[in-house]
Amino acid sequence: MELLYGPIRDYAWGSRSALALLQGRPVPSTGPEAELWLGAHPGAPAMVERAGLQVSLCDLVRDEPGQWLGQGVSDRFGSRLPFLLKVLAADAPLSLQAHPDAEQARAGYEAEAGRPAAERNYSDPHHKPELLVALTPFEALCGFRPPVESAEALASFGVPVLAPVVEALRAGSAGLRTAVRTLLAWPAGERDGLLSAVVAAPTDGPDAELARRLAVAYPGDPGVLVALLLHHVRLVPGEAIWMPAGNLHAYLSGCGVEIMAASDNVLRGGLTPKRVDVDELLRVLRFEVLDEPVRAAQPVGPGVDWWPVPVDDFALHRVRVGTAVPSVTLSLPGPRVVLCGSGAVTVDDGAGAVTLVSGQAAIGDAAGAPLRIGGAGEAYVATSGLC
Repeated sequence: MELLYGPIRDYAWGSRSALALLQGRPVPSTGPEAELWLGAHPGAPAMVERAGLQVSLCDLVRDEPGQWLGQGVSDRFGSRLPFLLKVLAADAPLSLQAHPDAEQARAGYEAEAGRPAAERNYSDPHHKPELLVALTPFEALCGFRPPVESAEALASFGVPVLAPVVEALRAGSAGLRTAVRTLLAWPAGERDGLLSAVVAAPTDGPDAELARRLAVAYPGDPGVLVALLLHHVRLVPGEAIWMPAGNLHAYLSGCGVEIMAASDNVLRGGLTPKRVDVDELLRVLRFEVLDEPVRAAQPVGPGVDWWPVPVDDFALHRVRVGTAVPSVTLSLPGPRVVLCGSGAVTVDDGAGAVTLVSGQAAIGDAAGAPLRIGGAGEAYVATSGLC
């Protein structure tokens, strides 16, 4: 095992305490810290030490795919690490967004060849399903809820111009596309008035509270109303949300471990000053109710559990060791990235052992022996889903 040094992305919505606390640094941090990246994504690769210098994991994987990926992963995904492990820390809402499936990503990337980067929706030809496990209480919007519930939420504001949207939602899932398109295409000159009427409406309840809260952060953004069409969930630590392709979602607050296919393809739908391509978003969205967005951990052995997902790009296990379970052994072939979430754990892959404290990570090559993890703490182990 070798220590992995992940960069921190300083997006404006990031926390000034969560990642600093995780890594035992002074609080508050000097600026927002949104995501700790622990992978080989070219946008912000993690680093491995070589002869006193830090070398990009991207370069190591590209140059030595057999060592870092293994034959099965290399055959399936080529010379790239197929997953990206992150720690996400949100103090403000992220944008409403969805990700394409594999076929849509390939087609979109090819169709946009030659366009300037600022005009592209697709930065790579890969899909981006993702799983987020809460480390702290975590709040999110994820997937469409039953349209009749959304209709009642919008109707409760008593804003006459929303009547066509309410009527479309009362038609059930068949009206979801019409409702979303109508809201996102709302005339720019009328958006401030619409949101002002919603905020001023004499109604209470969780939908009204959410709309007012989002409208303060994103005045005049019709994504505030699109957000009310989604499940509003609050996770306790250890609970997860699974976001397959085509599901609209936004993370609102909290800190969590996130694992995803290694892609940066994002179609935004609001709650952002960034570019929103309504037509392309509508093309990739799945206009269906997401029945159960929250997933509980499933035990697979003493001290070990996971959150199974229907993709082979990644898998995520949680290991908890201490007095009751002094150590565990995981037979997980292929690339292994281990993040210590709390306490201190020692990770040995047969080729070498490292001790990680909270917020530190390590990577083992694909040829290593089964991982032996001991100590007193919690660790998250990311691998490909081919295991």
